[in-house]
Amino acid sequence: MWLAGFWLFAWALPAAADSKLVPDLAQDAKLYFTAPLRWDSSDWLHVGETVAVVVAAHQFDDDVRTHFIAGRPITLDGRDPHGTRDALPAVAIIAGTWAAAFWQQNSDGYEEGREMIEAAGFTAVTTTLLKYTARRSRPNETADPNDWRSGGDSFPSLHTSTAFAIGTVLAESGSDRYRWLRRFLGYGMAGATGYARLHDNAHWLSDTVAGAAVGIATAKFVMHRGDERDRHSAFSVIPLDGGLMLGYNATF
Repeated sequence: MWLAGFWLFAWALPAAADSKLVPDLAQDAKLYFTAPLRWDSSDWLHVGETVAVVVAAHQFDDDVRTHFIAGRPITLDGRDPHGTRDALPAVAIIAGTWAAAFWQQNSDGYEEGREMIEAAGFTAVTTTLLKYTARRSRPNETADPNDWRSGGDSFPSLHTSTAFAIGTVLAESGSDRYRWLRRFLGYGMAGATGYARLHDNAHWLSDTVAGAAVGIATAKFVMHRGDERDRHSAFSVIPLDGGLMLGYNATF
């Protein structure tokens, strides 16, 4: 709910301030969800590396959970009493960005805030799709880190993915003058969110690692979507003797 509210606010406020700041969201969504069709060997290598890191993190899921729950009474009831609290830092980053842009009447600030919302929105959709695919039980529901396809919604962590989406935009936007501070605040907030989800026994380690990867990748897409628009691709149907051939053409 909080993400949906900020999504609407983000598109309404820039429109009132300056209509040219409103991007073609439908085009961005199309580019985002069809991006794998335009990936090159380097992109797929990054995907493979990310999968390898998540798999490696999965090997430590049980150890990390044991570390955080040591000495604490644990009830496997699936309750997540700190979910709202763990989302507040990311919300505060967005609110602060919008407030600063409004105060200074800074179009770059409005654009940065809009990119945070778009990155968080696309990340939330991707994360939710992955959750429904994996259906992994949370560590507050089971002690088995291999409890997949059981109707759960643990993998990946939505809090972590959206926090890294928002934090990455903050960290990598603007001038380099305060880059160190931006990265400290952006990645620090996102990392603290992932840590909190582990501490609260709401997610496995691999959930947060996968969530961070989705958030960072989505934020970088949103920040460089102009480059993505230059990577044209299209399917075509070529008639042949006795049939048809489906072709795919991509230009970069």
